[in-house]
Amino acid sequence: MNEPLKPGAWIGILGGGQLGRMLSVAASRLGYRCHVYEPGAAPAGDVAARLTTAAYDDEAAIRAFAGSVDVVTYEFENVPTSALDLIESLAPIRPGRRALAVSQDRLTEKDFLSSLGLAVAPYAAIDSAADLAAALRGPSILKTRRLGYDGKGQLRLAAGDDPAAAWAQVNAPAVLEGFVDFSAEISVIVARGADGAVAAYDPGLNVHRDGILRTTTVPAKVPGRLVPEAVLLASRIVTALDYVGVMGVELFVTPQGLVVNEIAPRVHNSGHWTQGGCAVDQFEQHIRAVAGLPLGDGRRHADVVMENLIGDDMDRLPELLQAPDTQIHLYGKAEVKPGRKMGHVNRILRGQGA
Repeated sequence: MNEPLKPGAWIGILGGGQLGRMLSVAASRLGYRCHVYEPGAAPAGDVAARLTTAAYDDEAAIRAFAGSVDVVTYEFENVPTSALDLIESLAPIRPGRRALAVSQDRLTEKDFLSSLGLAVAPYAAIDSAADLAAALRGPSILKTRRLGYDGKGQLRLAAGDDPAAAWAQVNAPAVLEGFVDFSAEISVIVARGADGAVAAYDPGLNVHRDGILRTTTVPAKVPGRLVPEAVLLASRIVTALDYVGVMGVELFVTPQGLVVNEIAPRVHNSGHWTQGGCAVDQFEQHIRAVAGLPLGDGRRHADVVMENLIGDDMDRLPELLQAPDTQIHLYGKAEVKPGRKMGHVNRILRGQGA
């Protein structure tokens, strides 16, 4: 795909969750139609032009999906390789396969980031209880190499913990990460276009609880010199991957400088604030990139606090609906569950814009 997609073209999205839902809305504003492929429940299906509900190993369904669209993107990283192989033979995938290969495996990701000269947490590959016993020297986090998110697939450890018992809980290829002494976590939402142009949003300050992002505040209250440093760091990553699309880059702020926590090759929860703070939000920016359009202006016009609505936070909906300068985004999920992201709100901080 060398020419930009014209209005009316079809964009395929692998994954039908809230990110796919918001990507579909952004695509519709630019005149595109979205075909969502999702094996399970699909909030994105409420707003996409077309929905396929089928397993990722359903070859006929995958062929039909890929044959119906002009380009394919994704809202989560863990699409099976076999499905990607088949899709790639029928339609371009953006971002490309290398970004997925790097981000699907925590060890591969850390090796890649280290190869760029970027700081990461001390880490070791763990494939057995013996590996864990040899590597465990202090407070650490044992993370499965694949499929972990929102605190899942992670186990906090201390120097005196029993390696055999810890390994029994994980029992899968893993990475042991040493704790990083950080004062804050920030994230940069960065985009790279098909033409190689790069645009980044202002870093946001993240606050987590129980491994789940609760709030992102922009501007982040960090030393001013770290803002351009964070943006340049994120730009190096997407350029090295020959990336096309939006990426989330999570960073720890430490006395020694910025340490990369992880990357996500997709639109990112910590970038939802852009819906209230920028003329072109992260979802439109991603659609622009994968469709071959010029990237949009990512400058911030307002200060914003984004808050995730998780589980029983939905009980606050009546008061949120009456709150001034508050933008509500609900994901259309039928059932409220503890720890489940049901939506988010963006609070615009008046008189404090950029």
